[in-house]
Amino acid sequence: MTWRKSSYSGDDGGDCIEVAPGFPGLVPVRDSKDPSGPALVFPATAWQSFVAGVRAGEFPAGC
Repeated sequence: MTWRKSSYSGDDGGDCIEVAPGFPGLVPVRDSKDPSGPALVFPATAWQSFVAGVRAGEFPAGC
């Protein structure tokens, strides 16, 4: 499985998340600090709503 790091990670790698593309209708998500730890799997529609909320500023920066 290939993981893609969030664009919010910045240049230092930061504490962020990674997602794994290629799962129709699902989005696996894991903590970038713990790559061998568990992953959560969300329905793609729920993930799209979350990302839209982030882009709209509905969540405080740095949380």
